[in-house]
Amino acid sequence: MAYDPNIRASDADRDRAAALLREHHAAGRLTPDEFSERLDSAFAAKTVGEIDRLLRDLPGIDLYRLPDAQLTRQQRQSKQRRHNDAWRAEWGSWISCVVLLFVIWALTGHGYLWPLWIVGPWGAILLGRWVVGLHPQGGRKGVRGSTGQDPGQLPRGDEDLPGR
Repeated sequence: MAYDPNIRASDADRDRAAALLREHHAAGRLTPDEFSERLDSAFAAKTVGEIDRLLRDLPGIDLYRLPDAQLTRQQRQSKQRRHNDAWRAEWGSWISCVVLLFVIWALTGHGYLWPLWIVGPWGAILLGRWVVGLHPQGGRKGVRGSTGQDPGQLPRGDEDLPGR
């Protein structure tokens, strides 16, 4: 189908134009007044030709390649949740061992407190790593390796797929 500037614009066309105008404004190509004026015109546009005239003097931007701020925020929250879950699992393991060792100690008689030689240093190391912000499985929180993943994180095969 040939391009016809007289075809009625859809809401999606106007939204796409608004997103493009926002990107050009953020890049400094449009002053605040120009941006406001063109944005109003984009939402009032009746045809795709009117929208094209608003964008004619601006370079093309592929909106599909721009990161979605909400997706980035969700990824950060998911990463923080995984980090917190890893620490919960680490401290849960330590507490389970403490309980188990002290039960064994109590059942064998109230002699020397030998479980402290195991749980004390282990707990001190865990506490130190937690205080300085190290990930339970190695590496600093938020530091990425050459693969773009946190150290200690298992690789996933779908990381490079769009929309994930």
